[in-house]
Order: sequence, then structure tokens, then C-alpha cells
Amino acid sequence: MTSKNDPVELGQFIPLHYHYNMLSDKARMQGFKNALDYVVHPGTKVLELGGGTGVLSFFAAQKAAKVWCVERNPELAATAREILTKNPNGNKVEVVDGDAFEYLPPEPVDVVICEMIHVAMLREKQLSVITSFKERYLEKFGGPLPAFVPEALIQAVQPVTQSFDFEGYYAPTILFQDPTCRQEKTLELAQPTVYQLLSYQEKLPRSCAWSGQLTLDQGGTLNALRFITKNVLAVVAEEQGTIDWFSQYLVVPIAEPLAVKAGEQIQIDFSYDAGASFAALTSTLSVAKGVAGSALET
Repeated sequence: MTSKNDPVELGQFIPLHYHYNMLSDKARMQGFKNALDYVVHPGTKVLELGGGTGVLSFFAAQKAAKVWCVERNPELAATAREILTKNPNGNKVEVVDGDAFEYLPPEPVDVVICEMIHVAMLREKQLSVITSFKERYLEKFGGPLPAFVPEALIQAVQPVTQSFDFEGYYAPTILFQDPTCRQEKTLELAQPTVYQLLSYQEKLPRSCAWSGQLTLDQGGTLNALRFITKNVLAVVAEEQGTIDWFSQYLVVPIAEPLAVKAGEQIQIDFSYDAGASFAALTSTLSVAKGVAGSALET
């Protein structure tokens, strides 16, 4: 598994302007605001791992008694401190210059926020950071574990026909899609198939993998797979519902496009470490017509 000491340090130092752009992501912002309003109660103590601009800590601080906001990037930490002073209850947030792989709060907390999330759980260190935190937290404070926001994760894969034509320039490359918009250049060949479902309270896997078959709903040219990551920010038990946020969809071209028919079986295989690079996915990705594959460990 990719470690925190990898030379590339994927997901560790996301540029400041990227965090500014995330403030304009209405679906993300509203989802987390609603989830934290539901999960955080008056008097709650909260820890955020990887605080960025501090906005999620700010949402928590509207009810919480205290929030520790841990940020490794000194520029981001300084920015969060400055912005929080301009907002109500920002004084409840203590921005900590620290590494989420190492930091523990001075006392037990009720809620942990961690949004180091990339579609397909690539690049960023969500799973490894939370795994490390849980081990160290239990050793220092014992149980129970705090509640986590997000609470759970559902990942799915979908066969598609994707146009890779850009004003006459053919570029079969990885693409990102806004999940709230209609994708005119994407033809869905089957419904998404879930390949991973996890709760952050439970033991987390080191990898994301699937080996299985699905049936196509319609024919065409299968030339890409779309990866979908649904983040369950909170489970609202009394309404028997959830507060969700979808990461951007990830479209990955396959090496050899396939002419397919409705009703055909397609075998898909892939396995990659959580937090790894895109190449870790594409190098193991295999798509074939109705060929039984070997089971992959998760």
C-alpha cells in the first residue's frame, strides 16, 4: 500500500487554489453542511483530519464546543486561521499544524471529519489516514471510536461508450465528469455495479478490487469504464435515509474497445491500493467478453 512517505506524496499537498474551487462545489458544501448539522450536537468535540480552508470545521463549530482542525500544509493552515477569524464561532476552531497520520487530539472526541477523498479512492489517503487514526486513538483513549463523517462509502463501475473526440482531436484519456450534469458524450451500456461498500467504523481494506461479470443492457462499442464513488456523509435513521455526496465520476478508457451486443456478459478485473496513482488502476484493468476471471483479494 502507498505510504505517507512516498516521494510523490499523493494527496498530501493539494494546491491552495484547488481548495478555493472546492468552496464553489455546491453539492459538496451543502452535503457536508447538512451532515455535520445532523451529527454534531451542542457540546460535541470534533477533530478534522486534513482541514484545508477550514470550512468543514466551521460547519461543525456552529454546534460543537471545540474543534481541532489538523492541516499539514503550512500555507493552508495559515489561510484557514485567517478565514476562520472572519466567521461566527471560528474561535472554537484550533488549527493545528500537523500530519493527519500522526496527530491525536489532547482528549477524546465525539466526531471525526476526514475528506481526503478522490473518485475511486485513488490518489488521496482517506482509507490509510482513518486506519492509522483508529489504531492510535484506541491505543491512547480506548473505545468507543468517535462517529465519522463521511460514515460510509459505496463504489461502483459501469461500462460505457465514451466519445474521446475534442474538436477533431482524438484523445482516449482519463476524464472527469460532474455527477449532477447530463453527459451528452457518454452512452451507458449497463447500470452501475457495486464493487465496494464499507463503513469507516469497521476494519478498512487496503485495496479496491473487483473480479466479476455483468450483463449489458444495450449494444455498441464498449471503450471505457466509468467509476462512481458515493460518499454516505451521514445515515439519518429516523428518516430511513442518508445524506450523500458523489465524487466526480471517473471515465477510464480500456486498451482494446469491444463491439458488444445487448445481453452479452462482460468480465471486468482490476485491483489497486487505496490512495495509489491512476496508473495503478489502469495497469491492472482488464475487460473481456464473458471470460471467467480469477478472484482478487480486497
